[in-house]
Amino acid sequence: MSESVRLVCPAGRKYVETWAGYALVILGLVTVIVDPGHWANITLGVLLALGGIASAVHGHMIKNPVLEFDGEELRYERGDYVVEVAFRDIGSYHLLPGRIRSLGLYDRTGRPKLFPSLAGRRTARRYLPLTGITNPAKVETFMSAAGIPPHQRSLSG
Repeated sequence: MSESVRLVCPAGRKYVETWAGYALVILGLVTVIVDPGHWANITLGVLLALGGIASAVHGHMIKNPVLEFDGEELRYERGDYVVEVAFRDIGSYHLLPGRIRSLGLYDRTGRPKLFPSLAGRRTARRYLPLTGITNPAKVETFMSAAGIPPHQRSLSG
């Protein structure tokens, strides 16, 4: 069996929520330490610390999208949502630009592959969402290492 290669897409929201939570906890502690004799400072400090703990815990719970391939299949995982596509079914790929980058896969005839919806809002989607701060060059390098060529979007063929 061949070794698998992984690409973990960074989630900016995860880092922002986690570090903002830590900052709120520290701010809450500082608020209590500055004037521990006044009830308003203690109340504000406790509320800031509780909000910070909630934000940090929620930030740690956010799952980063992961692309992985081994010799037989390409695997996309985002939390509990998992898509496995055999290499023989993939003809090319296209990285969609935008606020949240997405990966579109095409079969050997050039038709887009359909995937089940992430949240059940639609019956199918034509792309796999990555994250907004995913480096397109890393995705292109990953896909070329997997042996999947980019999708030619020209009309002349």
